[in-house]
Amino acid sequence: MSLRDDAALAARLVREAGGLAHRMRAAGLEADTKTSISDVVTAADHAAERQVVETLAAERPDDGVLGEEGASRRGTSGRTWVIDPVDGTYNFVAGLDWWCSALALTDGDELVLGAVHHAATGRTFVGGPGLLTTVDGVPLAPLADRPLAESCLLTYLHPPLLDDDVGAVFRRMAGGAATLRVMGSGSMDAVSIAEGRLHVLCQQSVPPWDELPGAALIRGVGGATAHVEAGGVTWYAAGAPTAVADVENALTRPKVSGGSA
Repeated sequence: MSLRDDAALAARLVREAGGLAHRMRAAGLEADTKTSISDVVTAADHAAERQVVETLAAERPDDGVLGEEGASRRGTSGRTWVIDPVDGTYNFVAGLDWWCSALALTDGDELVLGAVHHAATGRTFVGGPGLLTTVDGVPLAPLADRPLAESCLLTYLHPPLLDDDVGAVFRRMAGGAATLRVMGSGSMDAVSIAEGRLHVLCQQSVPPWDELPGAALIRGVGGATAHVEAGGVTWYAAGAPTAVADVENALTRPKVSGGSA
């Protein structure tokens, strides 16, 4: 099978998952909490993930799967589909539109492609390191470079972490941006960067289903991604190459004696 075939399948999978979740939300849903009051899950998350897994079992039976809601299957091909059936579930439950269905395909340690469907607008994004990112088949423009000081930073930090070492590193990094946005969906944040609307994202302890779909889209327009160890956790950054380098420098800059900057 070709990269083009995989991209077409990925686009179909996220469209179908997003459509199912959108319909289920319209019919009414209740949310359960997972790790915290802001970490929620619904029947739509489970149903959309199950739909993706069942399709992959039929059409890519040799590939593995890894889903946010628990789906896990080791394949024999070395490839794995990473699934986020509803990314931004808190927004989804609240009736906001900044959520999506997303997935990525990896081959061993290599990121192959990512796909995101934004149900509110009906748009589907597909791209990867070797695949120019498109929206509904139309190529996006190459990403314009810019420094962090001229960038909008998309980010999030769980409030209880603000006062510890992680919070100190976060403040050092975020303080270098032109402005901040906390939007609540990592893959949608990546879409806004790939489209050139916003500029760079950074967050700590990001799981693969929140990282890889958007990372593929950003890399598909010439953006950069990075992982950095700081404050005892791993930080993930993606976006305009110079802004990502600035984020790395800010995260690893030594703490000033007598302060947290």
